[in-house]
Amino acid sequence: MSRQAVLIDLDGTLVDSAPDIFEAVALTLRELGLSPLPFGTVRGFIGNGVPTLVRRVLQASGAAGLDEGLARALFQHHYGSTNGLYSSVFPGVRDGLWALREAGCRLACVTNKPQDASAALLTIHGLAPCFELVVGGDTLDRMKPDPAPLLYACRALDADPARALLIGDSGVDVAAARAAGMPVYIVRYGYPGVDGLDALPCDGFIDSLADVPVPAGA
Repeated sequence: MSRQAVLIDLDGTLVDSAPDIFEAVALTLRELGLSPLPFGTVRGFIGNGVPTLVRRVLQASGAAGLDEGLARALFQHHYGSTNGLYSSVFPGVRDGLWALREAGCRLACVTNKPQDASAALLTIHGLAPCFELVVGGDTLDRMKPDPAPLLYACRALDADPARALLIGDSGVDVAAARAAGMPVYIVRYGYPGVDGLDALPCDGFIDSLADVPVPAGA
């Protein structure tokens, strides 16, 4: 069965954005008078949206009692200057996106990163023209793992969720896809979380977006 739409996560799937986020976290902690966290620790916090990221950062820094609203504002301020500065597009992403588009697939980026930051990152790395739609973590009042962003994207693209496909890198993506009733492929190179790839009951693993089966007559 051909796919009407392919929905793709951003951080850890399209772009290795952890270096950008790590630098913004380091600047935030410095401004709060806290010590920096290891890169691997911060990388493990990516994927659940800014509020959860900041909460986990404060907890890991032994500062859970600090004002999370202030910490979020500081992080978003610093991320405005680091977004796209240190990140890079994963190998195979550009070829994979263009192959899907040439096959007639309708593409949307569905991420828990804020809408404006997501659009900016895609533009910086030249990926924005590949997508008809970007759904950020603040586009709706719910984000992944809730299915609402996936269903919203399918409605916007006039696509049947059962004939769509989600490509992501974490348990958040798997849970959202299952709740939306669509299959999900997971990239092996992303940010799968502390439990690793073995904890992700997806429909298949891929080493590159270039490995996504291109549907015929999408």
